Amino acid sequence: MLVKLQTVKYVGFLFALVVLIGSVALVSAPGPTYTASNKEFYADPNLINFVRPGLTMKVTSAEIATDGTIKAKVKLTDPKGLGLDRLGVTTPGAISVSFIAAYIPKGKTQYISYTTRTVTSPITGNTATQAGSDSGGTWATIGDGEYTYTFKTKASSGYDRTATHTIGIYGNRNLSEFDLPTNYDDDWFNFVPDGSKVVDVRDVVRTATCNNCHDQLAAHGGSRRSVEVCVLCHTPQTTDPDTGNTVDMPVMAHKIHMGEDLPSVKAGKPYQIIGFNQSVADYSTVAFPADPRRCNACHDGSASQANNNLKASRAACGACHDNVNFATGENHVNLPQVSDNQCTTCHIPEGELEFDASIKGAHTIPTFSRELQGIQFQLSGVQNGNAGQNPIVQFAIKDKTGKPILPSQMSRLALVLAGPTTDYVAFQTGYVSEDATKAQCNSDATACWYTFQTAIPSNAKGSFSVGIEGRRDEKIYPGTVLEQTVRYGGVNKVLHFSVDGSAVAPRRTVVATANCNKCHSFLSLHGQNRNQIEMCVLCHNPVESDKARRPAAELPAQSVDFRMMIHKIHTGEELGAPYIIYGFGGSKNDFSDVRYPAMAPNGSTADRRNCSMCHASGTEQLPLKATLSKVNDPRGYFTPVGPASAACLSCHVGIEAASHALLNTSTLGESCTVCHGSSADFSVSRVHAR
Repeated sequence: MLVKLQTVKYVGFLFALVVLIGSVALVSAPGPTYTASNKEFYADPNLINFVRPGLTMKVTSAEIATDGTIKAKVKLTDPKGLGLDRLGVTTPGAISVSFIAAYIPKGKTQYISYTTRTVTSPITGNTATQAGSDSGGTWATIGDGEYTYTFKTKASSGYDRTATHTIGIYGNRNLSEFDLPTNYDDDWFNFVPDGSKVVDVRDVVRTATCNNCHDQLAAHGGSRRSVEVCVLCHTPQTTDPDTGNTVDMPVMAHKIHMGEDLPSVKAGKPYQIIGFNQSVADYSTVAFPADPRRCNACHDGSASQANNNLKASRAACGACHDNVNFATGENHVNLPQVSDNQCTTCHIPEGELEFDASIKGAHTIPTFSRELQGIQFQLSGVQNGNAGQNPIVQFAIKDKTGKPILPSQMSRLALVLAGPTTDYVAFQTGYVSEDATKAQCNSDATACWYTFQTAIPSNAKGSFSVGIEGRRDEKIYPGTVLEQTVRYGGVNKVLHFSVDGSAVAPRRTVVATANCNKCHSFLSLHGQNRNQIEMCVLCHNPVESDKARRPAAELPAQSVDFRMMIHKIHTGEELGAPYIIYGFGGSKNDFSDVRYPAMAPNGSTADRRNCSMCHASGTEQLPLKATLSKVNDPRGYFTPVGPASAACLSCHVGIEAASHALLNTSTLGESCTVCHGSSADFSVSRVHAR
């Protein structure tokens, strides 16, 4: 009996030792690197070591038997390669996995999916066969995190064993019971069933390009995150039976990004796709931030088939130009087009002139025409720039060849003075703008001088800024049917100078223009005048509003402080209330239906929590790096509002948030940093973590 007890104790000791060694291995294994934008960053390290959050899905091989049986080997691991149990028994978090099988027919460029489903519309009664995922297949475990999946769907009888086939996989790992986010991933594997080398692929637009705007492309619940997987289902074979719209990728993507500019939408017909559980996705208010004619915003040259967009087809071209009837020739210069065979006869990739029938020519944006002489601004210095003086600004304007342009040759030319650089609040509206078209120049116009009529305030201290903006109207292709007058501007320049002899201190950088242009390509506003953030903030300062433009019946005025305005514009339809700014000439600018493109993990709503999409590194954090001014907010719950609260209340527009900010503001300032500082429990990063 004693021997048996000792044996049991010994076996128990070995079991405990094995568990301990395994635990040490898990704890000591290098874990994934989480950033401050991840919820995992703030979780208990012991929990992280136990759960090992993250999901990496990898298709390692695939085969199709002669009878059409499709098999795929996959690995499900954490981000460091440790295997995961798909059932969530031996490792935390069950993993939902879906498979797609598709092929590219010889001589074709798009996929046909083997895995399909039949859907009948409760609205129209129409039935459609759609590409989708496999259902009812079987799993076999190979090893830790390694599996073989056998599809229930079989390849078609007599399938082409020499054609490119692709297995797509997507899924999620649910960690909600640990108060951690759901992890998503997808993957794809190209192969030729007869074992030969893969030659034919579909690689038109890369996922990384989409993510310039979308942050993380995520659709259908968030699990489909790559274009390579999307194109396996979004094929010509798939139609929405409720609306009759195809969801073929080139057609659907073009239509979505055209949105409000679609001829059909302008004519009153919304562009909608009805999906799972009859959910209605209406893209009729989408406004593409880069201009729909800028094809290279998506077709940026990174993909191996990037030039596919230079080959005309009825489907791709008709997606944007959806008022063209190719069968009758309506809106197609009265020429019916019964196939794609003759499209490239007229629509070659590029012609000799812009604005012709070629692909590049037809999509020329006038303000970027190569025929324009161009505008290049230079700011050389400021004289007489002390407090109480009228500053004299030296500048020059040249065309793209270096030839001087006289100020009088500009349609508009303005110099903007603002200060101090800590916050532009020195003047009544924070800035002064003066017409510089009558500036004096030397004999060859290589240097010009303008004296401001407005003096720098006599009590001014620190550094001030001067910016230059302007545009010209230029006729291109004169004497031809292409003749047109184009209004375009030059790239703004901003110069900082000291008004009291102290060291020059530039205005802080919070948002980088390059970040704006990831989506906007070339941000240009106010009649082609303003295109650099350094210029924008001169006028969009804490004291400025639209009072001078807003009708009396629409008062109180709306603040146009940069942080408040940009946050509100990009929140758009998520604000839950109209957001309207009145501009030049009394123009009414309603941003209430703006749809921010960076999508949430569930792929359903706009997500602005990734502050780095716009902000320069860390500039959204508290405490603020400088002593900033309060912001006039006439339409807010209280005014003026503290600089930190101004940023927060521009997205969090409810009375509860405003009350919270007010209660934490005194005559001494804001106490936001106590709870929302970079190392606090409710830091900006932590409350925006995903």
